[in-house]
Amino acid sequence: QLQLVESGGGLGQAGDSLRLSCVASGRTLSNYAKAWFRQVSGKEREFVAAINWSGRSTDYAESVKGRFTISRDNAKNTVYLQMSSLKPEDTAVYYCAARSSGISYSTRDYRYWGQGTQVTVSS
Repeated sequence: QLQLVESGGGLGQAGDSLRLSCVASGRTLSNYAKAWFRQVSGKEREFVAAINWSGRSTDYAESVKGRFTISRDNAKNTVYLQMSSLKPEDTAVYYCAARSSGISYSTRDYRYWGQGTQVTVSS
């Protein structure tokens, strides 16, 4: 079974940068489409970014386009979310996810999930 473990969350101020990491085990992560979602308490989990199995195709939510970059390092079996120009509205728990097919923007399409990592951005 594919397992995902996230790290890299923390505290930041508006304009800061953070890089989230999601390390996979049990399977080769390059075989999966990968995504990041985020969730604020009391609200539904929302799509942030995704990358297909080859790494050649990416997609982003409009709210993060131009600021966030999703990437992967196959040698480390890891997917990253590089976040720059952080805004207070980016504050959320961030989750990595994977599925054994193409990119999807829906949480229900992803079978594998990390535990989440908190990102808090102050004004």
